[in-house]
Amino acid sequence: MEERLIKGDLTQGKVWKTILTFVFPLLIGNLLQQTYNLADSVIVGHFLGKEALAAVSASFFIYYFIISLVIGIGSGITVIISHYYGAKQYNNVQAAFSTILIFSLLIGFVLSAVGMLFPESFFRLVGTPPEVIPGAVRYFRIYAGGTFIFITFNSLLSVFRGMGDSTRSMLLIFITVLLNVALDIVFIIVFKWDIQGVAAATLIAQSTGVIISLIYLNKRHPLLSLKGKDLRFNRLLFVQGVKIGLPTSVQHCSMAIGLLVLLSVVNLFGTDTLTAYGAAGKIEALITQVIITLSSAMAAFCGQNIGAGAMPRVYLGVRFVTFINVLFCLLIFLCIVYFGREMMMIFTSDATVITIGRDYLLIVGATFLLHGAMNIMNGAMRGAGDTLFAMITGIVAFWFIRLPLAYYLSERMGDSGIWWAISISVTIGFIATFLYYHSGRWKNHCII
Repeated sequence: MEERLIKGDLTQGKVWKTILTFVFPLLIGNLLQQTYNLADSVIVGHFLGKEALAAVSASFFIYYFIISLVIGIGSGITVIISHYYGAKQYNNVQAAFSTILIFSLLIGFVLSAVGMLFPESFFRLVGTPPEVIPGAVRYFRIYAGGTFIFITFNSLLSVFRGMGDSTRSMLLIFITVLLNVALDIVFIIVFKWDIQGVAAATLIAQSTGVIISLIYLNKRHPLLSLKGKDLRFNRLLFVQGVKIGLPTSVQHCSMAIGLLVLLSVVNLFGTDTLTAYGAAGKIEALITQVIITLSSAMAAFCGQNIGAGAMPRVYLGVRFVTFINVLFCLLIFLCIVYFGREMMMIFTSDATVITIGRDYLLIVGATFLLHGAMNIMNGAMRGAGDTLFAMITGIVAFWFIRLPLAYYLSERMGDSGIWWAISISVTIGFIATFLYYHSGRWKNHCII
């Protein structure tokens, strides 16, 4: 068993090689995960029209709010798994896995019910254009009904990553993406279903991912077990995970509510701006998946190495990943400058939507490098168990900088004022994170 377990050990070998070996499958998996979000939008935009695309866009922000509380607690337990795995305390890894699985299923069922019962109220609350609401409600009821599936699948992927097994998560995502895109084509293009077909395709694909994951864990995993005697909810580990993850949950909840408020500002400019915001946001999400991947890699890498007492490797890892971020973000921004319109044309042929979306990408894309650097430092600090600072910075930057500026600048500059507000808030968040990271106070939060 030790030989098979050591494949996920991030505390050994050359730092750059260890990180690249871990990051590459993780990146491919995360990009694939965004692919079926993109596939949904592309197929909806071209075959069902811009109102349907706006409905999918509006649904994302509301759905993010519903699941935001779970995201942080799950990430807190994942940090615990990486620490115990790095310290070779495998019994505690099993206990933490059991706890996150049970929690994901229970809270998932509750959130599924909430999402299915009150969708129209959510959309009206944020001022969604009237012509968009009927399609958004039909899409959201099916999509939200599968919340327990989505949460469980992502929790299982996080467990694999916490143990350094990014290849397994990549393969699982690859299977679900292929199935999702195939079902999108069948339901929308062949069967001529409405927007509900897109939601059903995603639900079926992720359900398949959960089933395959559970079969693998039950039959073949050398460490984790789904047997009844091994599945126990560990209250102490859960409380520890909540302590680490609660700040992240609060941050995500706050940002989710903030995104809904920001969406209400976007909605003031009509369907064209909402559609452009959603489509450009899909492109941004695909790009920032690289940033999120680097941050997740830092959390797992630093978590294991801190658990093993190898702080010099932590610093080397942060410097190497920051270098990758600089190269990537500069390249991407050049692509936006020269091919921004073509990127938007993937989703729509509407000239107005394309122009608004390109402006969004240029303004927001100018701060991708700072966004990436901030997330890498936050990933390292999250791996140490320090999530409080990121929460405070995120809330202040969003609620006290981005939202007031979005209202103020949009009244004077039009919809581009909203995009400038986003970039300014990212810049200020980066400065605060840079100063705190270099203070070294985050190292005092280690679990072991």
